[in-house]
Amino acid sequence: MCTSCLGQLACCCGSAACSLCCSCCPKIKQSTGTRFMYALYFLLVTVICVVMMSPTVAEGMKEHIPFYKDLCEHMKAGVNCEKLVGYSAVYKVCFGMACFFFIFALFTIKVQDSTSCRAHVHNGFWFMKFAVLLTCCSGAFFIPDQDTFLNVWRYVGATGGFLFLVIQLILLVEFAHKWNKNWSSGTKHNKLWYAALALVTLVLFSVAVGALILMGIFHTHAEGCTLNKIFLGVNSGLCLFVSILAITPCIQKHLPNSGLLQSGVISVYVMYLTYSALASKPAEQIKGPNGNNITICVPSFSSGLEDDNKLVSALGTIILFGCVLYSCLTSTTRSSTAALRVCKTTVPDNEVARCCFCCGPEDDGDYEVDNKHGGQAVIYDEKEGTVYSYAFFHFVFFLGSLYVMMTVTNWFHFDDAKIEKLFHGSWSTYWIKMASCWACLLLYTWTLIAPIVCPKREFIN
Repeated sequence: MCTSCLGQLACCCGSAACSLCCSCCPKIKQSTGTRFMYALYFLLVTVICVVMMSPTVAEGMKEHIPFYKDLCEHMKAGVNCEKLVGYSAVYKVCFGMACFFFIFALFTIKVQDSTSCRAHVHNGFWFMKFAVLLTCCSGAFFIPDQDTFLNVWRYVGATGGFLFLVIQLILLVEFAHKWNKNWSSGTKHNKLWYAALALVTLVLFSVAVGALILMGIFHTHAEGCTLNKIFLGVNSGLCLFVSILAITPCIQKHLPNSGLLQSGVISVYVMYLTYSALASKPAEQIKGPNGNNITICVPSFSSGLEDDNKLVSALGTIILFGCVLYSCLTSTTRSSTAALRVCKTTVPDNEVARCCFCCGPEDDGDYEVDNKHGGQAVIYDEKEGTVYSYAFFHFVFFLGSLYVMMTVTNWFHFDDAKIEKLFHGSWSTYWIKMASCWACLLLYTWTLIAPIVCPKREFIN
């Protein structure tokens, strides 16, 4: 018990790798544990931002915390702590988190050896880094000339958030290619992988077509919703175009691994983004037969489902931030980093097709395993060098901080932003998500035609 406590103390205040107290937990790699801890910091600050944007939570605190007003005045946060809630507070907290990750991105530039001093700081000293993060987030509330700061930081956040979206799209394309290559490699030894590829492809296109039909039913109207009709037709037509393009003989000659599976993944994601955009579009109204206003372009469900809408918003928020964490963590793997550099990634001759192809095979190799302090065993998988780019890891989290800031505050509709209205209509969110659809299709199309346009260069295939 004491040795376990000493191990956790070394993790918090020293350079030891982080592990759990329980010795029955499976072994964890040092690189995985480090990224998990930074993700935990990121998630903690994100939850704080969600709380700050929720009037419901603010009212609940006011009702249930004794001497709430006195506490707010003592903290100099306003009569009802209004300085600690709202979009401006979220901007400041995310500014602190972004500064934290940006500082570490600069600090870890060109760290190649995990035994260096900077690598030890990156992989340990968690309590001290938490104190630095807390200082950065709280210090942002004391920045002079708050109005100028908020106006400038808003555009910095929009730029970083859009760049993070681009990274997400590149990773999606890389994911689709990786899936098809891994399963295709299994067809050499077992023809059942052909059936698996065909089944999954059929399911993906069925989901995409089903989503298109549902959006046509619930988000269009005979007398309005012109934009919705146009973009549903355009996006579905583009999905059909890239699907046909992927299997043309010219593309197959240069990209033998190209197929309908990748197109299915892209089509489903485009339909998801299209639905998200349509759901974010402000509702339209037309005159009814009796002269009354009728709301169109939104599902005509009963207005008594307000509690269900809140539940959907809460689940959507969880899914959104889960995707952000996934993008931040997976963007630092070797294959994903190569994809972001538009480098060629090849399938090893000995690659084994797996249903769960995202996870590499369990192979501890000759890594050093340490459990002398008790608790969870740690595999030191970076003894021979770093397995991911520390600087790029922090830079992606820096962009993720900006994306969360802009998403929680409803991008440029921040004045009346509330977390309960995160998925309600706004034109800025509508156009950003619709542009993301086209950017995704454009990136995928480029991966198909790039070997033809630039035959002397090497691209993802």
